Amino acid sequence: MVKRFYILLLPCLVLFATAQGQGEFKKELSVGGSFGMGYSSVTFVPKVQEQQLLGAQIGATVRWITEKNLGLIAEINLSQQGWSELFEDPQYYYKRRLNFVDIPFMTHIYFGNNRIRAFLNLGPKIGFLLSESTSENVIDSPPQQTSTYQTAQWTMPVEKNFAWGICGGPGIELRTGIGSFQIEGRYYYGLGDIFGNRKADHFPQSSSQLYFAKITYLIPIMK
Repeated sequence: MVKRFYILLLPCLVLFATAQGQGEFKKELSVGGSFGMGYSSVTFVPKVQEQQLLGAQIGATVRWITEKNLGLIAEINLSQQGWSELFEDPQYYYKRRLNFVDIPFMTHIYFGNNRIRAFLNLGPKIGFLLSESTSENVIDSPPQQTSTYQTAQWTMPVEKNFAWGICGGPGIELRTGIGSFQIEGRYYYGLGDIFGNRKADHFPQSSSQLYFAKITYLIPIMK
């Protein structure tokens, strides 16, 4: 996952190095909305065999550009996360979907001109679990090789409803007369766990990871 994050950053850094300078700077406040799709998983220790779980994200964005090449972004998003398990026999499945309200607060670094910009967003994110749901066919009729799988998580409810971590990624912005359109890749690395991590608990680590692509539309309300 971390390697994917750095791969996402590379094109943006190249664009930064070749970007053209801007003209006279003006502060800018913009608001808008976003929609994205991505893949999530949970890093379990002991390890759980997983594949990526597809989910959506929708939210609202406020961006305050305070000085040349630098600004701040705050968002509030509804985000589908969780994990999907992988079994040797494809007839079996287990998926746990976690629905969060996420609130990232990021530094916005950009280069370019009044038409096209490359940018990098990076900062902390907190989240609050709204609900969880499970889709499975293994609890009542488990695979014959159950001894080779971790099974404790199948019936464990999420214990920690508060999530926190770091997120960020590169993107491209097209600025037009009707607003700005952004395409962005983003990676989130959870620093907290969804299950208890005390010595007596089954999983000392159960941290979320998420990477996704999103489209954002921003309207300047002050510049």
